[in-house]
Amino acid sequence: MVYDVIIIGGGVAGLGAAVYSARFELKTLVLAGELGGLLQQTHTVENYIGFKSIGAQELTKNIINHAKSYKQVTVKEEFAKNVTKGKTFKVKTGQGTYEGNNIIFATGSFHRELNVPGEKEYKGKGISYCGTCDGPLFSGKTIAVIGGADSAAKEALLLAQYAKKVYIIYRGEKIRAEPITTEQVEKHKKIEIIYKTNVKKIKGEKFVTHAILDNPYKGNKELKLDGLFIEIGYIPKTELAEKIGVKLNKKHEIIINKHSETNVAGVFGAGDCTNSDFKQAITGVAEGVRAAERAYEFMRNKK
Repeated sequence: MVYDVIIIGGGVAGLGAAVYSARFELKTLVLAGELGGLLQQTHTVENYIGFKSIGAQELTKNIINHAKSYKQVTVKEEFAKNVTKGKTFKVKTGQGTYEGNNIIFATGSFHRELNVPGEKEYKGKGISYCGTCDGPLFSGKTIAVIGGADSAAKEALLLAQYAKKVYIIYRGEKIRAEPITTEQVEKHKKIEIIYKTNVKKIKGEKFVTHAILDNPYKGNKELKLDGLFIEIGYIPKTELAEKIGVKLNKKHEIIINKHSETNVAGVFGAGDCTNSDFKQAITGVAEGVRAAERAYEFMRNKK
């Protein structure tokens, strides 16, 4: 079978593309090692239109079920390992090879690491990249969130539900969260922000015990901690797109235009793997929708 559209990625951007691709009556294949994407690692979503507040797991489940409800959509939980371009596109996974006339890359991103001594040794032993996953393990503990963007601030608010003390350690002079999030963080009794500071090393025994700072905090460069949550951004997953000639920017993000088109005919991008400035679930879905519409136009013009 030759699919009209193969969507690589099963986060909300890819699933949003699948919904609209189906509505355009395109034979659609979604390939994803795991459905739901990074949004599943969030606790509560309060900025998705139509839901004043909704659990991230519930929202992603709704979106997954919506995409699967269309007979035109086939979902396979398989990792794409290679993409080749000829008269059609061929996508190879560990289970088989699939052929399509269009490709939508909605491959998302993965957590950026701190890359300091001790990080690798204490992964899963006090170091985490997911508050939703591991927050309950730190009930009554003292922990720190590394980072200063909106995601780091929200992570701190989530973790404060479990921990007795949460530090935000940030190299800048002011955290870069949404105003409402910043206000919540600054008013929270359990949260304290340490500005103009970097973690240089992580120490421990069986588990994390200390972080070594480059600037003294209350006269000491050693900060006693039971855990660190690293939230310093993401690295886009764009290797497969690059292999077929898709242009990337300096951040290795897929360059798309306002129609979610790349420089390669029949190839589109959506979500966190692209060069969009504002990376949110709702904008990723919108990019996926545009990509599906352009894929439909591409197929119509081809015929």
